[in-house]
Amino acid sequence: MTKQRHAPDFMDDLPLGETIDFLRLVWAVDHALQRRSKLMERAVGLTGPQRLLIRIVGRYPGIHAKQLAAILHLHPSSLTALIGKLERRGVVMRRVDGRDRRRWQLGLTKRGRLMNRDAPETIESAVRCMLQTVPAGHLQGARIVLAALTRILDETPVRGVAGGRAAAR
Repeated sequence: MTKQRHAPDFMDDLPLGETIDFLRLVWAVDHALQRRSKLMERAVGLTGPQRLLIRIVGRYPGIHAKQLAAILHLHPSSLTALIGKLERRGVVMRRVDGRDRRRWQLGLTKRGRLMNRDAPETIESAVRCMLQTVPAGHLQGARIVLAALTRILDETPVRGVAGGRAAAR
């Protein structure tokens, strides 16, 4: 009599290997952020990235777009689109930097300052709750791991993989 292998329950630890298991967790965070961002847009009228931009500009009035792009890890053209949308909604304003007329400084309008308040439906509220429950050493380790993953993803060139799109060219 042979033992039959069955698909493990979702609650079991799947034997995926360290790399795939870690990637699965990263993907789960990404999907949860996307879902919460959509819910947040319905609840407070802002997506996660829009809210994060408002929170940073609110904390650093007069910040330059280049600085904000670096903080948010966004390409300048993506940031320009995000700022433009918030500017059209009357939330963010741009003004020419008095010291360097080629640069723009960002600030919040009155409406933007109202949106810059703490709100329970936001992603940052969920993160704040999590931060209160995880030991500081674990948080520091998570920051190191996430920063290293971001760095490697940003710096490692993508080459064609056998059978993939790039290899077919």
